[in-house]
Amino acid sequence: MYLPESLHTLADSEVVQFVKRPKTLSRIFAGMFSLIVFATLLTDGYQNLPSSSQLHCVLNDNGVACSFAVVAGLLAFLFCLIFITLDTLASRITSTRMKTTVLLLDFSLSVIWVGVWFVGFCFLANQWQHSPPHHYLLGSNSAKTAIAFSFFSIPTWMALAFLALRDLRSDSPIPYKRSLDEGGVALTTLSSGPTTTTIGPNSLGYPGSIPPPYPTTPKAARLAMMNDN
Repeated sequence: MYLPESLHTLADSEVVQFVKRPKTLSRIFAGMFSLIVFATLLTDGYQNLPSSSQLHCVLNDNGVACSFAVVAGLLAFLFCLIFITLDTLASRITSTRMKTTVLLLDFSLSVIWVGVWFVGFCFLANQWQHSPPHHYLLGSNSAKTAIAFSFFSIPTWMALAFLALRDLRSDSPIPYKRSLDEGGVALTTLSSGPTTTTIGPNSLGYPGSIPPPYPTTPKAARLAMMNDN
């Protein structure tokens, strides 16, 4: 199938390559799921009975459940936006310590949000199970949607934690790593192969072309005394 050159250029652009990265896709899905959780409960998660005008949470009339889901979803959505921005600026960060801090923060927050969404899913599902049926005319679909996407958020943030740990281990932006590697190479070079030592004038530091410092006296030739007889 023939594609115009403009489409090839667009496919090879830095923006498309950045979006196609596994970490970027995981952040986009995590942000979307978080947005769905807090948006559905914020709009239809609070309903009132026909006989009263006071709003109640559709999850077993437990305002803590709705508040927990709304706050968790909003914070997770903001964290996704912040780290997507940091990912776009990663190539401009020259400080090794700053890169290490960002990777450690990314991994730590991803692990924390795995626990938050696991607790949130169990809490929301338990409250919905104890909610009386047909208690409110509206809001049941919003509650089910929030519970479902709370569950979907768990593997998404697990993937983000795994990718952050992989980047942290592969990049290894440790200041003293290079010096340790160079020291290991030097020790390996010195210890590889047998070495032979020769003892002589040259081993004492005197080249072969320079005579030794002590004087040498030439031996006189012996004259043989012959008898005239």
